[in-house]
Amino acid sequence: MTALPKMTPKIFIALFMIALATLAYGEEPIEPAESTESVESTEPTITDYISLEPAFVTHIGPPGGKLSYLKASVSLRAGASTTRPAVEAHMPRIRHELVLLFGEQSDIDALTRPDTQQALATEAAARINKALENQHTGEAVSGVLFTEFVVQK
Repeated sequence: MTALPKMTPKIFIALFMIALATLAYGEEPIEPAESTESVESTEPTITDYISLEPAFVTHIGPPGGKLSYLKASVSLRAGASTTRPAVEAHMPRIRHELVLLFGEQSDIDALTRPDTQQALATEAAARINKALENQHTGEAVSGVLFTEFVVQK
């Protein structure tokens, strides 16, 4: 009988810890109603890359000069899931704007520099967004990426 009084405190402590753990982790915390509503109304941000296929191939350079070509594979970066359908619906207009932009390039040597390519991507995004605005889509692309950019002199 001497073993029972020595084990009683250990058993009591073990049972107490189990009961405490059950109370602490057994119930879900109650959140205020306001925070639940704000979480539901917030849309997660996404990044959607829209590839414009096929690649663009156009002649470039000064008028009357040696014929040179530009091949550019283009992807658009969109920040909303609703942008892709708007871009796809107006793809002919968007491709037209980019063909004109690429064809306007007359400084062939400058096109091989990264800063010029970045400026061209920025101008391409502006023209695409202007086209989407003119079509009253309410959508815009957040960037233009060149996944391939080749200048043949």
